[in-house]
Amino acid sequence: MSIQISRRGALRLAAAGIAAQTAWGGAAHATNFPVRPIELIVPFQPGGGTDGVARAFSDAARRHMPQSVMVLNKPGASGAIGWIDMINSKPDGYKLAVVTVELVTLKPMGLAKFGYDDVQPIIQFNADPAAITVRADAPWNTVEEFLAAAKKEPGKIGMGNGSNGGIWHFAAAALGQKTGIEFNHIPYPGAGPAVLALLGGHVDAVSVSPAEVAQQLQAGKLKMLAVMADQRLKNFDKVPTLKEKGIDLSIGTWRGIAGPKKMPAEVLAYLKTAATKIVDESAFRAVLDKQNLGFVYADDQGFRERMVKDSVLFNDLVQSLNLKNN
Repeated sequence: MSIQISRRGALRLAAAGIAAQTAWGGAAHATNFPVRPIELIVPFQPGGGTDGVARAFSDAARRHMPQSVMVLNKPGASGAIGWIDMINSKPDGYKLAVVTVELVTLKPMGLAKFGYDDVQPIIQFNADPAAITVRADAPWNTVEEFLAAAKKEPGKIGMGNGSNGGIWHFAAAALGQKTGIEFNHIPYPGAGPAVLALLGGHVDAVSVSPAEVAQQLQAGKLKMLAVMADQRLKNFDKVPTLKEKGIDLSIGTWRGIAGPKKMPAEVLAYLKTAATKIVDESAFRAVLDKQNLGFVYADDQGFRERMVKDSVLFNDLVQSLNLKNN
């Protein structure tokens, strides 16, 4: 038995089909992507800032995508393990990763063979500076006092960072270069463990972002001496910048989402449109605000330009600071 549909009915069905497709991504795609859940790799431990924004992105995606975005933590090697998994995956849009500035620091350090040109940027949604933070009972109340003590005894001040070759290692090393001070750089598997080491008295200071010490600052357990930014931060306006103290240093991290290269154009277009809507969600922005993470937006092209610019910066730092892992 055949079923016949009137011309008017056919037009209505076609219109409904287009509406169903455009409702999720802003454009109709022949692939009907996505037809199954999308995996979003977080290449760091659960509980950190990167993990938090990834889960906020996943939650907000429910209102803009017909399939769920599933967060999967794959920590190790300063992010390399998770990123390699994404880079080597089938470029069909079903395996993405949260990328951070370490994507452009590991290769010049000799810690990875891949770089920013091995991924397809989709969106940038965050940027945060490094900061110098010490325990509340530390003898230094200003960054000048801290630096004077470090200069007096070269190599004695233990500076915890989020891993060898990571952004917070670079930040502390760059501070040492700018001031002529030798720190004892102590790596940890992430900013969280570095902060715990500071609280436990195993290091004298950390060079992580304000967001990663905000809770302990509010509890009165830590104090922040300076931020490595161009201007003071909204939620930390009593903390001076290094530039205010005559040290011309501005350095920090960023976060965004990328996928493997050579994804189909229509899949990339869908992901770009959906991601832009997701990061514009008030619930997503609220998570960033709660975690004291700065919102900075860039589309795929703008994100790639940031990667290229920072790649040059960190290549130069590796050479001038002799940081390459031999």
